[in-house]
Amino acid sequence: MQLSKYFLVFSLAVGALAAPQAANAQSLAIGIGVSIHTAPPALPVYVQPPCPTPGYLWTPGYWGYRDAGYYWVPGVWVSPPYANVLWTPGYWGYDGAAYAWHGGYWGPHVGFYGGVNYGFGYGGVGFVGGMWSGGVFRYNTAVVSVNTAYIHNTYVDRTVINNVYVNNHVSYNGPGGITARPTPEERGYAGEQHYVATPNQYANQRTAGANPGQFANNNHGAPQTAAMNEVNGRRYDQQGRIANGVGAGQLTPGETGRLENRESNLNSTIRDDRTANGGTLTPQERANVNARQNNISGSIYNDRHNAATQHYGDTEVGQRRYDQQQRIAHGVGSGQITDRGAASDEAREQNINRSVRADRAANGGRLTPQQHAGINQRQNNLSRRIYTQKHNEPHAPR
Repeated sequence: MQLSKYFLVFSLAVGALAAPQAANAQSLAIGIGVSIHTAPPALPVYVQPPCPTPGYLWTPGYWGYRDAGYYWVPGVWVSPPYANVLWTPGYWGYDGAAYAWHGGYWGPHVGFYGGVNYGFGYGGVGFVGGMWSGGVFRYNTAVVSVNTAYIHNTYVDRTVINNVYVNNHVSYNGPGGITARPTPEERGYAGEQHYVATPNQYANQRTAGANPGQFANNNHGAPQTAAMNEVNGRRYDQQGRIANGVGAGQLTPGETGRLENRESNLNSTIRDDRTANGGTLTPQERANVNARQNNISGSIYNDRHNAATQHYGDTEVGQRRYDQQQRIAHGVGSGQITDRGAASDEAREQNINRSVRADRAANGGRLTPQQHAGINQRQNNLSRRIYTQKHNEPHAPR
């Protein structure tokens, strides 16, 4: 049968999704959402944000499709519809004539998803990022990002990591792409009871499809938002914008420190509100959080576009400070450095910068050997601090 470009069934990428309900296993396992004649772009490389809440499961990002072309739906942590179910990601398949979308679904086991290596436990077959035990989901921190200071139901199993497979980021199954076929186990899973995507997952897809920055035609395969800690997870997105501003020199250490302090205060408020309300936020609290995030978002934009920039010059000291800022930016973007830790790092960097300016002003624009050694020692101390934060401190719940 020739597949029309606009032939719609249940599809997470383009379809009309309902609330979690029992669904026909066949239609969800191989349900065709849309068929087109241009291959989807390669999967972008991105950092997985830490799991925000116990019981949330990771759903990988994927390329959706609309009339304007392919758009990236961010990977996101979501609440599953029921206990003891796992997410089977959707995938694009090429039948020799067209690329068709096969929608994802929830079920007791992870079925066939085209052999696509989505990462973070979805290596092409099955899922190794965690398991259900006694109605509680346990996370394998060898392959997924979890704040173990906040979420305790974890384990470490590095034997599931495939160190041989080379991920070429191909996003579709079929000729010219990945040639995997369902295993006997995956064929058996097709007969199990499956459930459609949750309303939150649909909201994630819908929001992405309305954002021009997510379309491959505009971002050339590097989406504006590649992953979020939860649907509309603005706190993680804000940190990514701060990290980009730091890395580009658009944010000075002073500006970054102030922004990170505001993020830290907001995160403290969210944690306190969740604790007081059994892990959730009331509508009023959520509206307050959103308003504060809007204010922070405006400040990030203003700080990144004002006249204050941070350029360190082509000197050994300048290169050292630039490298330090890049490491902080990477740690903030990956979640390895908390907002509070970043604020403290930037305060130290700001103090070092002040000392350099004062010393240069007192010596005709140069540093004496003793001053140079003193600045270098302070940068060494900050460097060790950044290393410790990125390797020993628990990741911050966003």
